[in-house]
Amino acid sequence: MTIRQAESGDAPALARLILLAVQDIAYQLTGEDDEGDVLRRLEAFIDSEGNRFSRSCILALEEDGRPAGMILCYHGSDARRLYEPVLEHLRRKGGDPSVTIDDEADEDEYYIDAIAVDPSHQGKGYAKRLIAAAEGRAKELGCDKIALNVDQTNEGAHALYVKLDYRADKEIQIHGKPYWHMVKSLA
Repeated sequence: MTIRQAESGDAPALARLILLAVQDIAYQLTGEDDEGDVLRRLEAFIDSEGNRFSRSCILALEEDGRPAGMILCYHGSDARRLYEPVLEHLRRKGGDPSVTIDDEADEDEYYIDAIAVDPSHQGKGYAKRLIAAAEGRAKELGCDKIALNVDQTNEGAHALYVKLDYRADKEIQIHGKPYWHMVKSLA
């Protein structure tokens, strides 16, 4: 098991992991109704630089030569720039120039957008390792705070984040559902 920067050829596995992590939000952010189309659009985003799903934003946990987990993260001050290509796609696809997506990250934090571990590899501590890798990257970049959002109904994930010293500081809405915005000091 190694954690590495996502690379060319990872897109199909990473798209499945992103869909697993964000579920219905993936349909909203791709503008697609069919799972196959969602996965193809996510793969295109992964293989394209400068958006929130780009390979450069993803650390892959490799097991047996393929991604078995991933964590998608970036600095909150980059969020608007990274969201723009997704918005452009949605505006073109739907023909609606007023389309918006929810703001998820604060400007002063390193933000964990999504994390997932393939179901066949769950229970091995891989999520904790991915979070530790994201925290390490944040520290390397000089960040003193890291954050994520967790669906308020996902008690298992919430308990894990609390165990890892993340604390809810506010409630936000993402795709019409309540989430806890949770932060951890890296200072």
